[in-house]
Amino acid sequence: MSQTTQMRREIEEIPVAVDRLLTEGAGAVQAAAADVRAADIRYLISVARGSSDHACTYLKYASELLLGLPIASVGPSVASIYNAPLKAEGALCIGVSQSGASPDIVRLAEQLTGAGAYSVAITNNADSALAQASTKTLPIHAGPEISVAATKTYVTSLVTGLWLLAEIKQDAALLAAIKALPAQLEAATKCDWSAVVDTISGDSLYTLGRGPSWAVSNEAALKFKETCQIHAESFSSAEVLHGPVSIVDAGFPVLGFAAADAAEASLVEVADTIAGKGAQVFVTSDKVKTANALDHVRTDHWLTDPIPLAVSFYAMVEQVAAKMGINPDAPRHLKKVTETV
Repeated sequence: MSQTTQMRREIEEIPVAVDRLLTEGAGAVQAAAADVRAADIRYLISVARGSSDHACTYLKYASELLLGLPIASVGPSVASIYNAPLKAEGALCIGVSQSGASPDIVRLAEQLTGAGAYSVAITNNADSALAQASTKTLPIHAGPEISVAATKTYVTSLVTGLWLLAEIKQDAALLAAIKALPAQLEAATKCDWSAVVDTISGDSLYTLGRGPSWAVSNEAALKFKETCQIHAESFSSAEVLHGPVSIVDAGFPVLGFAAADAAEASLVEVADTIAGKGAQVFVTSDKVKTANALDHVRTDHWLTDPIPLAVSFYAMVEQVAAKMGINPDAPRHLKKVTETV
């Protein structure tokens, strides 16, 4: 595909979108954080599907590692299909949805808000039903996203949620790292992952992560399916050797997402082990011995490190789609907004 795709244009807009978020979103994020600090929040609940749910996986680790508060991901069908009321006093509910329109997400947010949760809507549509169902709305300021594949809305959702948690804790180092992200994300759009593009044939592959970077691995596996029609499975590096490695043979592609955190060494060890079995393994770490080190951007804080990895991945997977002659802007069987009951 010689013509620039809408997906590519939107990937290149990510640094500007994050900068806009950091400029225009401060009031809403800081107000919500002040409300939460004043409340007796004992746990968090996330409400999301698809890429937004992967963002919530990242926020789950961030909350538990940063605040010591666990996050439970509640299936929207609990409210929309089963109509089962949940007890939510003392909960911070984080609903994430690009459109804020899916009825099941909205219904669960309404139910949790009515049950006493302090609820925030992280959305690209401040006038959406999800925003109206929530206590506070945190617009992600991504601007229009036309391509079916979420890219800049995923990244701005990550940044918005992490920013909220950092403001709740008033963690100066993390807040400074978040403010420094736009330039780092710009560099991430230019990372050279052509070796991965050349390796992927269209057959199955694995993506790996651990801790916060596992959220990026989950998102990557979805995007391979969504934009390239490739069967991809995401695993924690702690689990992949417990059975899934059995189908790995010579040349099997594996893509590992490692941040500069406490999980990096263990993920690299697993990646090297799989590479030793003949797989073609690529990892965003310079610590690998047998696997291939991928060009990557590190940030000013280990919790923000996974964010540019998502950007570099998006730039690469769009190239894979082009190589396969697939238009990533309009994947078959899919539409931009899926409204699930």
